[in-house]
Amino acid sequence: MALSSPRRSGLSDQVIAELRNQITSGEWPVGSRIPTEPELVEQLGVARNTVREAVRALAHNGLLDIRQGSGTYVVATSELAGVMHRRFAGADPRHIAELRSTLESSAARLAAERRTERDLRQLEALLARREEAWEAGDAERFVAADATFHLAVVAASHNEVMTEVYADLGHLLRDWLREDVGEELRPENHMDHARLVAAIRAGDADAAASEAAGYPFVCLRRTAVSQSPARTPAGD
Repeated sequence: MALSSPRRSGLSDQVIAELRNQITSGEWPVGSRIPTEPELVEQLGVARNTVREAVRALAHNGLLDIRQGSGTYVVATSELAGVMHRRFAGADPRHIAELRSTLESSAARLAAERRTERDLRQLEALLARREEAWEAGDAERFVAADATFHLAVVAASHNEVMTEVYADLGHLLRDWLREDVGEELRPENHMDHARLVAAIRAGDADAAASEAAGYPFVCLRRTAVSQSPARTPAGD
């Protein structure tokens, strides 16, 4: 990751660009801890102050989170994603569900009309990965697999603007899904997405849109039930 021909002028900008590239390329995925300051100094061949300035700039822009005593973590893949995460982290869950339903339903409709064979192979592979994670009982792995699957459905719409907006919302949606799933995967909470893939494969735009539109509200109802206080029998 060493800088090629580092210049004195704009050196901080070069470091910022390199660190941002590590994030956007997936080399440092969301949730991962980036190398320590001394490690970055050695890798980039620049002064500690330059590294510190670059990390702080990316933290200010919402891509990194500096946690004292723990390290610095990737929290978003773009400045817009960071802004969205900060702005909507405390939003009404119903509003998040409505946004998801609108975006994913529209995208699934377009995907049924525009999908390629490559898209279909990708969806089948991601659907299988999602099911494997569920069977393994690994909640965090399932959240990642489910989020990746839904992003692939949106990407199959071949609407670049819609895909970018959905990707920028990704961290917020994963947080929401993580809350719905909880720490333990329960059989009664499983949602089969095979019908969605089948509808996209068949080119059935109405069925694909209907399937995608309903998933967020199932999650919302489950979350509401899990958070509601238990009723006390009368007389107790």
